[in-house]
Amino acid sequence: MSFLPIFRDIFWLEVAIAAGVFLVIAVLLAVTLYRRRAGAGRPASSRADNLPLEIGYAVGLLGVAIFLVVVTANANHRQEQVQQAARAAPDVARIDVTGFQWCWEFAHRDGPASETGTCAEDPATRPTLVVPAGRPVELRLTSRDVVHALWIPDLALKSDVYPDHTNVLATTFTEPGTWLGRCSEFCGTHHPTMEFWVRAVPEQEYQQYLASGGASV
Repeated sequence: MSFLPIFRDIFWLEVAIAAGVFLVIAVLLAVTLYRRRAGAGRPASSRADNLPLEIGYAVGLLGVAIFLVVVTANANHRQEQVQQAARAAPDVARIDVTGFQWCWEFAHRDGPASETGTCAEDPATRPTLVVPAGRPVELRLTSRDVVHALWIPDLALKSDVYPDHTNVLATTFTEPGTWLGRCSEFCGTHHPTMEFWVRAVPEQEYQQYLASGGASV
């Protein structure tokens, strides 16, 4: 997926930095405890003795924080470029996605196909968002009632869904497949069952789906 490498890069970088900070703190704590036990009975060091170490540690953490801000900003910029390129593509497939309590409706602008469901606990009643594999897809997201959030965990795709407002999420499903999507914003009693399927199909199958009005998947 287009966003997945960006997400993975940032995730593993932050994991590595967090592990490094933890290791430094653990080593410093172990050294401090060892020196305290070894120096039992000696006069305790003054705060001034530790000031250079404390300043160095604070400066180091500030540097890490600035580095993360810069890297994250660059990743967001790359993600925005992916979105803009997908939305500007001449063959982009545009789909209106409407969230409501407590399910989803998908309406394809390239054909009369639309689909909704009850989103009950039975997986058979979940609606399916059918998209073409290998070309850009633009999802135009809005809500009929309260705030929802469209989330496809396996593909690192997520966007808030607001009433009286349209958010646009553009990406390319590079290969056929089926994934589970859900609402990630608590929206009421049946929020946990507000799930749907995403199915990326070859172009010919997608055109057949549109021509059938959504009857064939």
